[in-house]
Parts: sequence; C-alpha cells; structure tokens
Amino acid sequence: MYLSILIFPLLASFVSGFLGRKIGVTGSHIITCSSLVISSLLATVAFYEVGICGSPVSIHLFSWVDSEFMSISWEFLFDQLTVSMFIPVLYISTLIHIYTTSYLSEDPHNQRFFSYLSLFTFFMLLLVSGANYFVMFIGWEGIGVVSYLLINYYYTRIQANKAAILALTMNRVGDMGLSIGFFAIFALFGSVDYATIFSLAPFMNETAITIISLLLLMGAMAKSAQIPLHSWLPGSMEAPTPVSALLHAATLVTAGLYLLVRSSPVLEYSSTALLIITLVGATTAFFAATCGLVQNDLKRIIAFSTISQLGYMVMAVGLSQHNVALMHVVNHAFFKALLFLGAGAVIHSFADEQDVRKMGGLIKFLPFTYTAMLVGSLSLLATPWLTGFYSKDLIIELAYGQYSFTGIYAYILGSLTAGLTAFYSFRLISLVFLTVPNGIKNVYLNSHESNLAVIIPLFVLALFSIFFGFVFSDLFVGVGSDFFGNSIFINPNNISIIEAEFSLPLLIKLLPSILSLFGASLAIYLYHVNPEFVINLTDYSLGRKFYTFLNGKYFFDVIYNHYIIAASLKTGYIISKVLDRGVIELLGPYGLASALSNTAMNIAKLDTGVITTYSLYITLGLLSLVFLVFAPILIDTSLLSEIRLIIIYIAALFFVLLPNLNKTV
Repeated sequence: MYLSILIFPLLASFVSGFLGRKIGVTGSHIITCSSLVISSLLATVAFYEVGICGSPVSIHLFSWVDSEFMSISWEFLFDQLTVSMFIPVLYISTLIHIYTTSYLSEDPHNQRFFSYLSLFTFFMLLLVSGANYFVMFIGWEGIGVVSYLLINYYYTRIQANKAAILALTMNRVGDMGLSIGFFAIFALFGSVDYATIFSLAPFMNETAITIISLLLLMGAMAKSAQIPLHSWLPGSMEAPTPVSALLHAATLVTAGLYLLVRSSPVLEYSSTALLIITLVGATTAFFAATCGLVQNDLKRIIAFSTISQLGYMVMAVGLSQHNVALMHVVNHAFFKALLFLGAGAVIHSFADEQDVRKMGGLIKFLPFTYTAMLVGSLSLLATPWLTGFYSKDLIIELAYGQYSFTGIYAYILGSLTAGLTAFYSFRLISLVFLTVPNGIKNVYLNSHESNLAVIIPLFVLALFSIFFGFVFSDLFVGVGSDFFGNSIFINPNNISIIEAEFSLPLLIKLLPSILSLFGASLAIYLYHVNPEFVINLTDYSLGRKFYTFLNGKYFFDVIYNHYIIAASLKTGYIISKVLDRGVIELLGPYGLASALSNTAMNIAKLDTGVITTYSLYITLGLLSLVFLVFAPILIDTSLLSEIRLIIIYIAALFFVLLPNLNKTV
C-alpha cells in the first residue's frame, strides 16, 4: 500500500505524457485526477496507521550501490514526519489537478501539463519517503528538473525561458553545497542512511557537524528561497497559476524545510549552525515582507509572502522547534495554495490582467473568490483560531522564550514581519476587491465566477485554512505530545515550549497580533479613506528613493548581474581564450602534433638536391664539431661537460651514417 502512494502519480504521468494522443484531453484529466485521489486516500490511511497509531514502516527494495564499504539501497521510510508531509503534498496536488481541468481547459497542451504535474508530485513523494540521503537527492533533483519544465511551460515566451533558467541555475548553487554535504557525510559517517547517521551524530566532532549542517543549509536556502538565493522565486510566477500554487506553496519550496527537519538529529549538535539558520530565517522573513509592500503584480505579492513565511519556518528550525516548523509548513501549504488559486480565479475572470492597480470593485462580480481569498489572507495573518495562528504566533513566542540574542532578534523581526504581512495582504484585498473599479468596462461586464472545478478546490482549501490548525495543533505541537516519536530530535537543552506557553508576559504574546491588526487597519485606511497619501508619497525625494529601493528588491538582482554574473562571464571569456584556446591548445595534443609536423616540414625543406648546399651543411657540421671539441679551452663549460660527450657521439654517428645514406639514395 505504501509504495502505491508513490506509484500512482508516476503511472498517471507516464500515461498522460506518452499516451496523450491516444487517451485525449478528457482521458488525461480522468486518469491523473483519479490517480491522485487514490494516492490521497492511501496517504490518509498511512497517516492513521503511522502517525496516530505510531507504527513506522520501512521498505527495502534492493541494493543500488555496493562498493567496498559504501552500501546504498533503494529503501523507503514511512515515519511520522513522512506521512505528515504526504498530507499537504497529496491533498493540495489533487485539488490543483481538479482546478487545472477548468483553468487550462482552452490550452492545447493539456496532456503535457498534467504529465508534468503528476511527475512533480511523484518526485516530491520520493523526496519525503526516501530512507537515505541519496534516494532523497533523486527526488530533490527530480523536482528541480520538473519545476524547470513547468515554469517554462509557455516555452515560446522569452520571460518564461529566463525565469526557468534562473530557477534552475540558482538551485544548482544550492545543490552544489548539498552535494558536497553528502560527500562530507559519507566521509565522516561512512554511510548515507538516516538511521546510521542519526545514531552516530552525538559522538562526532562538533566542527565537522557544523560544516555538514551549513552545507545542508546551503541546499535548503536555494530550494526554500532564503537570502541570498531567493531571487528565482518571484520570477517563476511566469508559470501558469496552478504551477505557482503547487510549486511555491505546497511542494518545491518546502523541500528545503523538509531536509532541515529530517536532519534535526545532526543540526541539534551544532549550536553555530542553529544560530546561523535563525539569523537567515528571520532576515529573510523581514526582507521579503518589505519587498511585498510595493509589488503590483497580483501573483508576485503572494510570492513574496511565500518567501516571508519560509523565513518563519527556517527561523523555527534554527530555534530547534522542528515540530513547530513542520506544523507551519503544513498550515502554510493550505492557506497559500488557497491564495494562489484564488488569485488564478481572479486573473482568469479578469481577462488575464495581473496588475492590481488595474482592478478594484471585484467583490460584486466574484463574491465567492473574494471570500476564499479573505479567508486565506486572515489565516496568513495568524488571525486567532484560524490555521495560521497555531504555528506562526507560536514560532514568534518560542523565539522570545529562548532568552538569547538570536531569539530576541528573531522575535523583533518576526513581529515586525507580522505587521508588514497584514499590511500588504489587505493592500491586495483592497486594490483587487474593495476600491473603486480601475479596469476596462468590457472586462467587468464579462467577469464572472468560475465553474465547479475551480470552486470546489477553493472551498476545500478554505475549510482547511480555517479548521486544520485547530484540529491538529495539539497533535503536532501540543505540550507533551509525542506524535513525531523518533522522526524528529530536539536537544533537551533547546526545549522552550513550556516557557513560551506559560511564562511570557501578555504583551509579548499579543504584540504580533496587535501589529497585524495595526497593519491591516493602516492598509484599509491608506487605500480607502486617504489614498492621496500613498499617491503623493513619491513626490518627495526620500519617498521616491525608499519606493525604488523596495521595488528593486534591495537591488539584489542588480548586484548579481553587475558584480557576479558579469565578472563570471569575463572570467569565462578569459579562460576560454587564454587557457583553453591558448595554453592548452599550444601545449596539448594539437600543439604537439602541429609542432612536430611543422618541424618535419622545415627539415624536409633542407633536402634541396643542390650539392653546394650539402657541402655547406657538412662544413657547418665540421665547424660545430670542432667547436664542441675545443669548447673547454675557449669557454667555461663545466655545466655542459657531461652533455658534451653525448653530443660529440651523436654528431660522429651522424657523419658515419651520412655516406651510407647517400649511397642508399
């Protein structure tokens, strides 16, 4: 049953991809959607058996690499962490498949798209269920390749090409660090199996553990869009909206978090790595929230919100609260998928317009979509008793409960980020649904709610965004809950859940909620009551510079292009011209062959057939021989004394053989 969860999406992908013309568009829809539904039902049963009943399953298929003491197997581990990740991945993937049947109904390449979606789901399931780092790495690289195909789905568009290449190349940087990390793990532990590594980690050198942890963090930073490897994620909004919902809410970006949470028994023995992870996560959360304030593309606002929430998750891992990080991964997947799919419904009904400045007043035309997006936004804001509240606010409280520099740093930036998140979320709601209409009249007249294939996924995700946190918070992050068993390790010195729950001052607990309320109120005020203030902001030099700085995303892209990419291209050019075309060609096989052939040609030219020339050669040879013989008298040749005899011998041999050669000729 457990392997069937993985196999169904893979078979659906193959059938839709290779037999697309045979089964047609409808056949592709039916096969992929039904396969995902079956996998989701099996995953629910697995969650009950493994998670609720506490009986992890390990499946060994066969040996893959068996070389001396390196043994790697095709092995799968279904523990509490794995089945917890299965729930958002499969549920959301199924809903997105159903949503896409309507959203891309006019597209001529439905079979290809559904094949990619199912294949992506398979690789993500492979990633979370592998029992060693190598099986996980195959899923890791698989989602990288398929994400390239999905982002570049409209491959005739230059911007889609550029976004896909950027996503792939920036992930290569992280994958390089991750690969070196795997080599370091094997060098230190002599194995890549989770069980072996995690049981040996407490006895290893802390410096080595720190290096490995930071290399794993490098891989996670690229996949989960942490500073400074974040700039690929907003650009990848070029993909169709269902791809944005799948890749950037539920699956691809959570892979990095899964890697960190899975490696918790290693990370917990390196306080340095945990400190760096906390700083990276908190900084990313704040950075992305400030950038999201001034974005005008509907999907990019939500994309920066994703980067910000990923910052919270990484921050939780750095604070050693791995179960809370995973809870936020699952919660975030539901409400962020809801926001993306809601945005897709708005764009689809509004003549593919994505600029929020050209919308407004859509609440009358799309009441259900408005309700769904409002629920998603409120859950994102960690509104009390909605899903996001049970993990996001808890992360901020846990940060303060550490009573350390990094904890306070994370608490301050986390609280400020909560306020900024509320501001740009309600800015989006205001500009799209509430303000005066700013679009074209004809577009409004043709704007209407989507059909059932879009409404049902939005409705289900809205229910999850409201109730999931309330139902499952005690199971995942409750005080004293042992749901995760051995799948997550938290060092006893780092447990601060009791402190965060019962010892913090009331103001500290309420500050994120107060800032969220303030941010939301400010957005409503600025975009409804007093819009002139925002419009006139750029009339002043300071306001213009501030807006340009945030809109330019702290100029990360400019720095990359001018200082890293340009320098790399120049270096590559020099290497190509000087080293490859120059040194290597002159000294390598080509250079050697051409030198020998040229020398041979020059020697051949000496054979002129004129006897006076030959007599000249003989005279020069005799003079050279005489010089060599009498050189010690004329000059000091102590260095050449040994070589002199050899040269005399070769010269004498030449003169002895010369008459014989002439006779032969």
